[in-house]
Amino acid sequence: MRLDIITIFPEYFAPLDVSLLGKARRKGLIDMAVHDLREWTHDRHRTVDDTPYGGGPGMVMKPEPWGEALDAIAPPADVTGQPAEVVGERADGVPRLIVPTPSGRPFTQALAGEYAAEPWLIFACGRYEGIDSRVVEEARGRMRVDEVSLGDFVLAGGEVAVLVMVEAISRLVPGVLGNFDSVTDDSFAPGAMESLLEGPVYTKPPVWRDRAVPEVLLSGNHGAIARWRRDQALRRTVANRPELAARLDPESLDKHDRQVLEDAGFPVDGEHMAH
Repeated sequence: MRLDIITIFPEYFAPLDVSLLGKARRKGLIDMAVHDLREWTHDRHRTVDDTPYGGGPGMVMKPEPWGEALDAIAPPADVTGQPAEVVGERADGVPRLIVPTPSGRPFTQALAGEYAAEPWLIFACGRYEGIDSRVVEEARGRMRVDEVSLGDFVLAGGEVAVLVMVEAISRLVPGVLGNFDSVTDDSFAPGAMESLLEGPVYTKPPVWRDRAVPEVLLSGNHGAIARWRRDQALRRTVANRPELAARLDPESLDKHDRQVLEDAGFPVDGEHMAH
């Protein structure tokens, strides 16, 4: 997988050289490059922003450096249909551009899985009041563009959002995780207990500060352990994300599931459930 990140703060992405992502890059599973947007400016101050048309607070990122950066990293086809020279002689192809913004579609585990199947992603880290909208409009003419939001809050820039997305996506690339079963057991994993949250986890020692690991986990009874984990997932989902519990398909729930949900104050046939 190829990842290109465009930002005015390249140093922000030093964490991508450590832990699982660093290992994946060294193993050649992920080909990642971080580009300084200011390399495509042409004035002494390396200006990337200007005042917004129509007035208002803050500054808007200028289209010229963004356009030149995207042209250099993912050159548009020339009149013969052949791509121009690629920056750093990197792989040809058509990328998918991801632009973090509070006004975008929600980033989810399902979307991370969709992105993990893409051969090439470009991330555009906006700052200030955002990137001139013409950049996205122009890019849509030659690549798929997604505006994506981490949640209903505002950050100082797109770098934090891109770090989060890159980690969520990269760990789904085959070979990045030592144990791929970890992916299938994730909260929100497709088909993983109807997108229930993961329950609590434990390791050695069996007793710590007078707190014991639940006895069922030491029993060796795999059926009972699976049942306990599902019960805990149901309870945690009701407590922390009731909107996810409301999406459960009643037909997929057995009698025990229904009792657990009722005990948690979330009866399956009550007003909580989506219809």
